[in-house]
Amino acid sequence: MASNPSPRLSTPAEAARSADRERLRQALPATADLLQHRQAGQIDSNDIDAYVKLNWLEWHGGGLRLTITGRNVCAQSVSAPA
Repeated sequence: MASNPSPRLSTPAEAARSADRERLRQALPATADLLQHRQAGQIDSNDIDAYVKLNWLEWHGGGLRLTITGRNVCAQSVSAPA
């Protein structure tokens, strides 16, 4: 009989990355609101870098904007039940 492989346990670093990604996902609607009101200076620069790395924000003409992926993540965050 074939044995089932044991489930992969996450490392502390993977858990931290997952928690940070979830924090960013939850903060994305507020971030989008700041961008809409031209208050990008209030967004932490480390968060901006993380959003760009996740492809949720992009630089465009010297400013930031949501990507299509970012808009989808934001819409899912807003419509998700609490």
